[in-house]
Amino acid sequence: MNFSDRVRSAFRRGETDTVVSLSEAETARARAAGDAAGEVEARYSLARVAIRGGDLAEGEARARKALEVAELSGDRRLEERPRHVLAAVARMSGDLERARDLYRASIALNEELGQSRQVNAEYHNLAFVELKLGRVDEARRLFAQGRERVFGHGWNDFVPYVCLAAAALASAGNDPARAARLVGVTDAAFAELGQVPDPDDAADLAAVRSAALEALGPPAFAAEYAAGRLLDPRAAFSPLDR
Repeated sequence: MNFSDRVRSAFRRGETDTVVSLSEAETARARAAGDAAGEVEARYSLARVAIRGGDLAEGEARARKALEVAELSGDRRLEERPRHVLAAVARMSGDLERARDLYRASIALNEELGQSRQVNAEYHNLAFVELKLGRVDEARRLFAQGRERVFGHGWNDFVPYVCLAAAALASAGNDPARAARLVGVTDAAFAELGQVPDPDDAADLAAVRSAALEALGPPAFAAEYAAGRLLDPRAAFSPLDR
C-alpha cells in the first residue's frame, strides 16, 4: 500500500496521530526528492487534520501551500485535492457563495480529469451548500442524482454520505423523527465501513443530530435512532428524498 492509500485510510478511520506522523515524514521525504505529488498529498492530509481539529485557518493555510506546490509542478491532477479542501473551508466557515463557486470549479476540474467518483463527491458537497442557502429543491435534486450514482455504480464507501444527505433533508423539512432515524442509519453505515465522516460532513451530521434531539427529547430520539440503526441503507429512503 502506497503513502496515499495508507494516509487516507488512516484519516477515514479517525487515526489523527497516524495521519500526522505519516504526513510529516512524507513531506520531508518528498521535498528532498523533488516529488511534488508526494508533497501535495502530505500537505493535503495535514490540512484535513487541522480542519478536523477545528482550526479552519490552519487548514486553509496548509491547503494553499499544497496548491502552490501543485501549480508549480504544472500537473493539473495535483490541484484537485487542495482545491477540494479550500472549498470545504469556505463551506464550514459559512462563506456559502464562495463555497458554491469553488465546488463548481472543482467539479469542472474533476470532469476534465475524468474522475467520476470525485465529480459525484463534489456534487454532494455542492448540494449541502445549496441546502444551507435555502435552495431545498435544488439540494434535493442533486442529492437524488448522487444517490442514483452511488447505488448504480456500487460505490459502497459513499453510502454513509447518501444517508447523511437524506437526514439533512428530513431536518430541513421539519421531520425530526425521520431525521433521527436517518442519523441512526448514517452512523450504522459508517460503522460498517469502520470509518468516521469527513470534517465538513461530520459538522452537518452533528447539526442534524442536535436539532432532532432538541425537537424530540432524549427518549423519543433514542427510539427513532435505534430503529434507524437496524435499517438497510438502501431501503431507508422515501419519496421525500426524491
